[in-house]
Amino acid sequence: MSALSDICILISAGAEWRGLLPAFPEAQIEPTPYGDSFESVIDGHNLRFLRGGWGKVSAAGSTQYAIDRWSPSRIINLGTCGGFKGQVSRGEIILVKKTIIYDLIEQMAGQDRAIAHYAVDFDLSWLPVPSPQPVTVGTLLSADRDIVPSEISGLIGKFNAKVADWESGAIAWVAMKNNLPCMILRGVSDLVDLNGGEAYSDYAFFEKQAKVIMESIAAHLPAWIEAFSTAK
Repeated sequence: MSALSDICILISAGAEWRGLLPAFPEAQIEPTPYGDSFESVIDGHNLRFLRGGWGKVSAAGSTQYAIDRWSPSRIINLGTCGGFKGQVSRGEIILVKKTIIYDLIEQMAGQDRAIAHYAVDFDLSWLPVPSPQPVTVGTLLSADRDIVPSEISGLIGKFNAKVADWESGAIAWVAMKNNLPCMILRGVSDLVDLNGGEAYSDYAFFEKQAKVIMESIAAHLPAWIEAFSTAK
C-alpha cells in the first residue's frame, strides 16, 4: 500500500461500501485491521478509500488508523443516514455543518456539558455556489443506535436536527483532534416517525436505498473533491 494519500475517504456500513464499489471497477482491494481499502486518483488527487466499520467505536478507531497510516491532509466521510419524516425527504443529501453525539448520559456534571464536549462545527466557507450537487446543509446527530421513534420530537426541539446516523460524530471529532479538515456527506436512506422506520426489520430496503445514494454521491465526487481541496 502507498505510504501517503491526499485525502482519506471513509465509508462505514457494508451496504454503503457495496454501493460505492461499482463506481471504481479498477479498484484493487486490500485488507486492513478495520475493513477493505483501495487507492484511486481523481483529478490528480491521491485518494485512499477505507471501509471503517459501523458504530462509533469502529468509526473513531478507523479514522485515527487512516490518519496514522496514510497521513492525509483532509478527511471525507460518505454514507447514509436516517431522517425524521416530515422534516426531510428520502434521498436528500446532507452536507454536515455540525455533528452532535446525543446518546451521552452524564449524571455528575450534566448531559449538556458532555454533549458539547464531543460536538464539532464545520467551516463550510469553501463551499461554492452552486454546490457540486443539490444538498441540505444541517446538523447530523450520531448515536450507537437507530433513531428511537418516541425521541424524535425531543431531538428536533433540542438540537434542531433532521437526520441521524451511527458514525459521523466520532469521525468528525477525531479529525478535529488531528487538526484536519473534514467533510461529511450523508444521504437519507430511510425515514422514521412515531410509527417506526421504513428500514426497521427490512435490511433489503436499506441496502437498496444505500446503493442509490452512494451511486449519486460517487457521480459527483470529483466535483466535491475539487471544491473541498480548497478548505483550510
